[in-house]
Amino acid sequence: MTKNYISIVEAAWNGYDASKKIKSIEDISVNVSTNKVYRITFEDDDMVVAKLSLFGAYEYFREDHRIIHTLGNNLLYPYENFLAKSLLKNNRVYIYRYRKNKLDAWVVFYNPVRFLNKLPGRLEEKHIKKFGQQIAKFHKACSRVKNVLPKTSKTLRSDINKFLHQLETNEEKFGTKTQIDYLKHHCEQFLKNRLKFNPSSFEMIPIFIDWNIGNFSVTDKLELYSRWDYDWFRVSYRMMDFYFFSRVVSDAGDRTVFSYLINPMMEDRFILFLEEYHKINPLTANEIRFLREVYRFFILNYVIKDGRHFFSEHYAKTLKAEAFETYLPSVDRDFDPEVIIKALKIKN
Repeated sequence: MTKNYISIVEAAWNGYDASKKIKSIEDISVNVSTNKVYRITFEDDDMVVAKLSLFGAYEYFREDHRIIHTLGNNLLYPYENFLAKSLLKNNRVYIYRYRKNKLDAWVVFYNPVRFLNKLPGRLEEKHIKKFGQQIAKFHKACSRVKNVLPKTSKTLRSDINKFLHQLETNEEKFGTKTQIDYLKHHCEQFLKNRLKFNPSSFEMIPIFIDWNIGNFSVTDKLELYSRWDYDWFRVSYRMMDFYFFSRVVSDAGDRTVFSYLINPMMEDRFILFLEEYHKINPLTANEIRFLREVYRFFILNYVIKDGRHFFSEHYAKTLKAEAFETYLPSVDRDFDPEVIIKALKIKN
């Protein structure tokens, strides 16, 4: 299959510029997800990065990359070169689609991103504070360009309704009858609870969700420098980014064997991050309360609904089991937004 993928990448490049000859294609995938990443070196020693994806739908992939391109092109200093740039053809992001023998894959090319420093595996207090400040400023920068971005067709509600439909029509994919009923309950809780917090009052901005410390780099002054990996990009509420921020600053730190526990959102370290963020880009009480639904959505949509498409088979199986045993039971039990609201001195 790997050889097939490489031949797809070759065909994708030939569709882009067959006059520029490929010398080598190197697989540089992390192998946590089903997506494949390749470094292409040309005969003149120029280099690009190719990403081959089979996750989700081609239409969403194309839509997301066009939004990301517009975002990257319109962000002002100091973020004008923050995002990895996709290659264009005829003034549009070039995306190659391959469909044959039940394989549907698409390829996009990026300029290699400049990389400076990676945050340490476990952050110190100074890192947490600076990270909170930097993310607050980046979210404000994204907010300033939101009105010029192409329209998005994905919403949280449409994703959960799609999942409910899948649970009705493809039960065997998701577990036993008891497990299916349990998933339906959490979907319905999400749809009901999100309305409690007046989501129409929340700002919609471009968000990247997966802020794993392997997906971005910082300067010596701990300022955001570069960002790549757009697997979970969407235009939505800024709070959708915050579960991963809690993981970045958590006491456990970055791990090679990972899980998606809710606990990091109740740590003092996350509250410290939020305090610094809140000073620059104020949060509301309802946004903090919505964090519970952010977590519920993440587990339902990215771990259960799409996990087998996105994560490698080993991770998908493990995370799905943990979702039933630990993650979903903890949603309404182990997260108390009022503790955070009080710590941030936010008035209702």
